Formats: sequence, structure tokens, C-alpha cells
Amino acid sequence: PFFPYKYKFKFAGCPNDCVASIARSDCSVIGVWKDDIQVNQERVKEYGENGTDINAEVCDLCPTKCMEWDGTTLDIDNSNCVKCMHCINLMPKAPKPGKERGATILIGSEAPIVGGALLSSVFVPFLEIDTESDYEDLKELTEAIWDLWGEHGKARERTGEFIQRVGLSNFLEEIGLDPVPEMVMHPCTNPYIFFDDEIFEDAAE
Repeated sequence: PFFPYKYKFKFAGCPNDCVASIARSDCSVIGVWKDDIQVNQERVKEYGENGTDINAEVCDLCPTKCMEWDGTTLDIDNSNCVKCMHCINLMPKAPKPGKERGATILIGSEAPIVGGALLSSVFVPFLEIDTESDYEDLKELTEAIWDLWGEHGKARERTGEFIQRVGLSNFLEEIGLDPVPEMVMHPCTNPYIFFDDEIFEDAAE
């Protein structure tokens, strides 16, 4: 099909994202887990005994401070874990990703030479991928984006630039995707917020 510009896919097996898909592709597919991190407490003790300062190097550097170490047990508040891979990278034989694995779908990055770079935004926080049929959701999302961007995108305008131009809320409404909290990049800075009538109807119920 004739697109306004190129549309790249990049695939990463884990949140380390060694292929830098979150910065260089219109659609990033990053492997992630949904359940609790698996922790081998004996291995954690071995790391501590072999010179790793677990409190300073692991717990204190956790971005959400969701880990605690009392000298014998590494306790993780998985509800606040953001899957940054820091603890797994530092102690690869102790914590492991959970067993319920899938992928996070992010849309809209580019790394141009002249203009400013864009990082992808989360569109699907967790997509379970076990069989070939599970890819249908990704295909349907891609086709919806292609239809909208192909129809209204300007020449040489990447998907991320198109989303910035029309607004994320308008883009989501047109492709039929419900907003989720994971899409929020930072707190709202605009005091003039208008809510749809459906929100007030839900609140009344």
C-alpha cells in the first residue's frame, strides 16, 4: 500500500530492549511477563556473600523502590514492579521473569537526524502470545493504524508525528482502542480538561 512514509517493526525479547525498538521503530514488540518475579532466595544469599551489596546495588537503585532485603529474604512488591530488569541484570541467577509471558506493544518512535527524536508510547500493556492466532490482535491493531495514518497522514510524516499532530485521544478514538493508565507519560499540565458525557454517566451509575 501507499503509505505517507515508512513503518518499521522491531522485536525485543525482554525489557532490556537491546535492539532499541522503543526509540527506533513505529511499532515495538517487547517481551514481558505479567505475574510475579521468580526469586531463588538461596542464590540471592550467595550474591550477598560474594560481595554484592544487595541493599545499595539492587534495592536502592530500583526505580520504584519495590524491593526490600533483610539479609535472608529478598521481598518484592510485584504490584509496583515496572519490569526494568535491573535486579535480573545484576543477579541473573537469582530473580527470573515470571511464568506468564507475553509482549507489550508500543507505537510511535523515530530517531531522525534533523528533527527531535520520539520514544514510543504504550498501546497494549500486555498481549498474551502463545499460538499463531494470538498475533491476530496485533494484526488488527496494525491495520487500524495503517488505515487512519494512510488516509490522513502528510507526506513523510511518521506515525509518531501523526499522533502528536492529531492528539493521542483523537487517534485512539479513531482506531477504536480504549485508553489505559500505561499510556500516560506524565501528569496532565493543561487545566482545561473536558470529559465526555459517558464518563459522567458511568459515575452516576
